[in-house]
Amino acid sequence: MSGLVSSGDRELPIGIFDSGVGGLTVARAVLDQLPHESVHYVGDTAHAPYGPKPIAEVRRLALDVLDRLVESGVKMLVIACNSASAAMLRDARERYDVPVVEVIQPAVRRAVRATRNGRVGVIGTRATISSRAYEDAFAAAPHLALTTAACPAFVEFVERGVTSGPELLTAAREYLAPAIAADVDTLVLGCTHYPLLMAVLRSVVGDDVTLVSSAEETAFDVYRELAARELLRPDDLPQPRHRFTSTGDARAFRLLAQRFLGPQLGPQLVDVDETGPLYLGAL
Repeated sequence: MSGLVSSGDRELPIGIFDSGVGGLTVARAVLDQLPHESVHYVGDTAHAPYGPKPIAEVRRLALDVLDRLVESGVKMLVIACNSASAAMLRDARERYDVPVVEVIQPAVRRAVRATRNGRVGVIGTRATISSRAYEDAFAAAPHLALTTAACPAFVEFVERGVTSGPELLTAAREYLAPAIAADVDTLVLGCTHYPLLMAVLRSVVGDDVTLVSSAEETAFDVYRELAARELLRPDDLPQPRHRFTSTGDARAFRLLAQRFLGPQLGPQLVDVDETGPLYLGAL
């Protein structure tokens, strides 16, 4: 579809998509590493969570949002959702004329570098784990032993604002038991919500296990891709502005967005739509 970018489009924003608010961890990393870039983030909160949904439905929902995000004018797409990446990454790269970056391969590369004993764990939503996308990505490193586990309640905990407490700890111990039994020394957080659970995850797996979040590694890929295509926004332009939108309850999204993004990104820098549900056609 239309949307071909050239070096003349350097002022366009980076489009970041997630099923909800978890991808804001990726947006935060992109803003930290590329402070001169503008970002347009869309969370499909009207249809979240994607994790329990069939792959075909995730594909349809994600491409619907991405179509409109591209049409709004972006120079790159970042699929900041493991479930969506697993469902339709190839479709997106064939469908759009803008570069597409996702979250699975960057995390896998980091885990391959980090492991010392060759045993790696991956936790994610049901959709991500059942897609076997991580098994496919780790196929290039056949010497590694991989243990995967679905953690369906984690996203719900995060979106309720629960990042500690006995109920979450009990769930974490249950979900992580297979990885601990397999003696993994590296654990991939295969969902962008999970970095907000770092404390409880660390308490369960112990200090000797490396926790790999895709957010920082994905931001590195964004930089490399923009630099290679000469699409980096010039440093001498006015301060960038960012737009964060949702397809569902905008006020609830704003509250969670502030938590994910942190107080450094105040209202003078960030436009979070809160005039009611922002439906897809309004992008």
